[in-house]
Amino acid sequence: MINNQVEEAYTQCEEVIKENSKTFYTAFSMLPPKHRKAVWAVYAFCRQVDDIVDVGKTPREDLQRFELEFTLFKKGELVSESAMWIALRDVFKRYQMNIEAFDDMIIGQKMDLVKKEYHTLDEVETYSYHVASTVGLMLLPILAPTTHQELEEGAIALGIGMQLTNILRDIGEDWKRERIYLPKELMNSYGYTRSMLENQQVTSEFIQVWEYMAREAEAHYKIGLQSIDKYPIASRLTVKGAAYLYQAILNKIREEDYQVFATKQFVANETKDQILTSIGTA
Repeated sequence: MINNQVEEAYTQCEEVIKENSKTFYTAFSMLPPKHRKAVWAVYAFCRQVDDIVDVGKTPREDLQRFELEFTLFKKGELVSESAMWIALRDVFKRYQMNIEAFDDMIIGQKMDLVKKEYHTLDEVETYSYHVASTVGLMLLPILAPTTHQELEEGAIALGIGMQLTNILRDIGEDWKRERIYLPKELMNSYGYTRSMLENQQVTSEFIQVWEYMAREAEAHYKIGLQSIDKYPIASRLTVKGAAYLYQAILNKIREEDYQVFATKQFVANETKDQILTSIGTA
């Protein structure tokens, strides 16, 4: 039985995901309660390390401190009584967690501290593995306790697809942070210049670059969903739902004429409900 402190910690983790990722929250709310709570805790870990790099005032020092805390956590020590660590400790007791995935996530966040631009799509996908596929690998023991190892390839593909989608949605936001995830090689091949990007120009060249990466993302979704039947029934709808909801972001951007510089495009709640309903009845 979960004690009050742990229960409260899970509740606080739920607030983190509810506030920061409505798409993930919608998809994973379909899980049974004990699995759902475990997902909230893992998300809180990812959110905290991500925020250190994206909005922290001293990201290098704070990330180093966080990594030390996690090293101690892996040894069974808690240096902080924060909700995230308390809930995550309970998760690690209940599931056979993939510790390497957590370490790789931290490596991915370190990449954002030293690398602001990418030359090739392969480099972008390597980055995407570290910051997004790792999330899938963290969640697999929760979503599929007996089959998680054979689902890793698909989870990695889904993560890359989702991160490429994030990149295509957040081009303007990333530019403000002086980060460019559109590969130079791809921009050059279609004639979309850095000057055009700086001036936030949505041209035919931009659309070609954008669509090339979108098709790459959609190919990864397809690969990731090929193994969907290996998930337990309780998790299957959730994973499929998350993939479809993320793919819907790409279609939303297309509908809005690729306006990703001044506006962050979201899928409406009504559309999300329609997507999840159609999946549930398929």
